[in-house]
Order: sequence, then C-alpha cells, then structure tokens
Amino acid sequence: MTIRVLVVDDSDFICKRIRDILEEEPDFKVVGIAANGKEAVRMAALLMPDVITMDVDMPVMDGITAVRQIMATRPCPILMFSAMTQVGAKATLDALEAGALDFLPKQLEDIDANRKLACQTLRLRLRLLAAQARRMPAKPVAGPSYSPPAAPRPADVERHPAAVLRAEHGGESIERIDLLVIAASTGGPMAIQDILTHLPQACRFPIVLIQHMPAHFTKSYADRLNQLCGVGVREAQDHDELQNGVALLAPGGVQTEFVRTAGKLTVALRNKTPGELYAPGVDIAFASLAAEFKGRMLAVVLTGMGSDGREGAKQLKRAGAAIWAQDERSCVVYGMPRAIAEAGLADKIYSLSEIANQFKRLH
Repeated sequence: MTIRVLVVDDSDFICKRIRDILEEEPDFKVVGIAANGKEAVRMAALLMPDVITMDVDMPVMDGITAVRQIMATRPCPILMFSAMTQVGAKATLDALEAGALDFLPKQLEDIDANRKLACQTLRLRLRLLAAQARRMPAKPVAGPSYSPPAAPRPADVERHPAAVLRAEHGGESIERIDLLVIAASTGGPMAIQDILTHLPQACRFPIVLIQHMPAHFTKSYADRLNQLCGVGVREAQDHDELQNGVALLAPGGVQTEFVRTAGKLTVALRNKTPGELYAPGVDIAFASLAAEFKGRMLAVVLTGMGSDGREGAKQLKRAGAAIWAQDERSCVVYGMPRAIAEAGLADKIYSLSEIANQFKRLH
C-alpha cells in the first residue's frame, strides 16, 4: 500500500530533501508540495493525502493555523517539523494542541547523528501516522484539537494479585495511592494534558511524568501543563524531592532515576549511556522506582511507539504496583501500551477518557 504524502514548507531545498528521503522507499509517494499554510489547506482537501509533513514558520499562513483549518475541514494525520529551540518547542506544542499528532526536529542531525537512522526514523513515524488516517473522523471536529474516538469499555485484563488498587465496573472504587507515574511517547503530550487536568487540585500524592521528548521541549511542556492543571507541574531537577500535589516531568536528553536521601525519595539525573535508546527512558525510571519507592503506586502507560516501559513494568509488578494501559482505539500509536497488555502486566485497560474519569477519583 502506497502512503501518499503532502509536504508543506516554504523552502524548496527542504521539500526536495523530504521527497528524496521518503521516496527512497517504494511505499511512499509525495503527491503534493505546498509553500505555505494556505496552499496546504487547499491541497489537503484536493489531494486527500494519507499524511502531511508541516513546517511552522511560513508566509501567507503559518503551520499552526493550517493544522487547525485542516483538522476542522478534512482531518489528516500531521507531523510537524520543529526547530530545536524554546520558541520552536512552544510552537510545536501549539501545533499539537491544534491537532497535529507528532513532531520531529527539522534538521536531520537533531533526529539522529547517523543520517541513515534519521531517515529511517522519519519514514517510520510517517508510516505509523498514516495508519491513523482511517480512524480520523469523516466530519469536521468540534474544537481546535483532535482526539481519537473513545472505545467501548474494554474487558479487564486478568489482574496481578499484588495490585494495590481496586476498580470495579459499576460503582468504581479506587483506594488511596502514594505515587502516580505516567509514561508516554508518540501522542503523549496531548494525552497527558487531557488526563492530568482531571486530577483534583488537592491530591495527596506525588506525580512523575515520563514523556519521550527532546531536551529543549520539556521545560516549555511543563510550564504549559502547570498553567492548565490544578496540580503544580515543573521540569524535574537533580535532587528534587517528590512532593504531594506536584508533578515532576522528566527532562529530555537525560535519564531520570530516584534515590533515597535522608529518608526522602529524590530525583537523580544522569547522562544517557551507550545502548540506551530513549532519554528519558521509561524502563529506567520504572526500574528505579521499583527499587526505591515503598508504598502504593499506580503506573499508567499511554500512547507511544515501541515497547519502552515493559521491562520496567515487570519490576514494578514485582514490587506491588498497579499498572493501567491505554486501549488501542484511543492511542495515536498502540506500541507501549500494547507491550504492557501483551506481557500480561496491565491490571486495567482503559480508553483515554476512562483514565481521565478514574483520575477524578484518585486521592
């Protein structure tokens, strides 16, 4: 099956580079090139591509406005190309809120120092997004952002006997927890935002957020969440203590682990080492929490490509943690939650909206 791509950028050089990278593989065909957002809106409706790559800064109409208009008229999976700066981070987050599903750095070397791997990453991410095309709504969406439709309430996965939470259908009841951990990758920024805003402001437990994201993005993302959520949110720093009612976001580009300092659980940041694919890595953070945290923990694994988190979740289960996974239908990419579910590690499989509703009850 051929993946039909619309490339949107005001640079002829960038457009040619993207076309050349994609069409190295026979399953890609660039069906159109737009030089600005206005052209992109028109061509998206005319060509009906499977996926769109979108620049942010363009003449006539910027990429964020174009995303919003495309999602309101002819929804299509969109990957943003972003500058690796604080300004670029804010613009990318605005685009994700407008309905874009994923983003990558605009410069290949910022994706991966190995050009071949960088090109493979771009093609893989577009393949994953193109698979979402069939799930896009046939009619205009009501708001500036798009969330895949919620699934019917799924059947429970068999529960591990060490689970510390109860969630019975019909009069759901959830016991008090001592720590909430949320992990995500592709599609995660908006998924985390959607559910974290449902946590009560006066929650009596700390929160740890692990989102695959570049170093320049996590500070801007934490600031955005802090403005939108009842709980406080900030980017984690070395030696930070876990505090009730505060969410610490693992910073991009480094590994986040946890150690006991004077009886208190604190953040320990370290550099990524050879062989570690993700930074922050979910497996690494989960394993550290399994070893150091003593109490009732709930780990929630949301949308994302790959299987990061599965091995760490095994250690969490042995330590007595409860684990929820997002269901396939509400995921942008059903990778990380699928790995959890297929390994038999999920105590519950919920749609994103169901997770949000459950969060209202956490205390």
